[in-house]
Amino acid sequence: MLKNVEKTVEELIKWIQEYFELNGKGCSAVLGISGGKDSCVTAALLARALGKDRVVGVMMPDGVQPDISDSEAVVNLLGIRHMTVNIGNTTRALKDALSDAGSEITRDVGINIPPRVRMTTLYAVAQGLENGGRVINTCNRSEDYIGYSTKFGDSAGDMSVLAGFTVEEVLQIGDCLGLPANLVHKKPSDGLSGMSDEDKIGFTYALLDKYISTGICEDERIKSKIDRMHALNLHKLELMPHFTP
Repeated sequence: MLKNVEKTVEELIKWIQEYFELNGKGCSAVLGISGGKDSCVTAALLARALGKDRVVGVMMPDGVQPDISDSEAVVNLLGIRHMTVNIGNTTRALKDALSDAGSEITRDVGINIPPRVRMTTLYAVAQGLENGGRVINTCNRSEDYIGYSTKFGDSAGDMSVLAGFTVEEVLQIGDCLGLPANLVHKKPSDGLSGMSDEDKIGFTYALLDKYISTGICEDERIKSKIDRMHALNLHKLELMPHFTP
């Protein structure tokens, strides 16, 4: 847990400003708005750091999104620029093309296609802005630790605001920013599998955060599972390896 969340928020806002001064002077921050805590907290921090006119939130429902009202609530609350790009036709067309080519559309393949289409969308939006844009990754440290993200999907981006913070710490930041509890403390879900994050991974974020922070996990079975997930997904966090002749 953060000992001084107010000080951390101040430092984080300054860090965002310094990044854009060096890597995107005058351009906008572009991020996907899912309606969950991570995109809500990230958008709020960006708006404070850059001003709401330099933040573009993109809502990307895959056909019908049951909680789209939460995404709309985020952009309206913060007053940031926003747009909606429905990716439903694109994901269906890609799945059909893959199937027609003889590629099997397994459950996990189907789950991972929308995040990759969404990242393509975000980069297209950023490139099309008058002064350009930088795509903001919204993953947190807890998700990154166990690889709970899609490679070249939601795990991509030009800079990451929350990658250094566990889920519990993200909640602290959201509360410190005065964001609505129904958005910050909303039960996390990928919006793709029909399950909550914790049901899908098989343990709570509180347990995971404790293990990440202290190395302590009383349940040996869960500890082994976390260690296995972390080891298997390190490739998502590392730079692409290359051979040096």
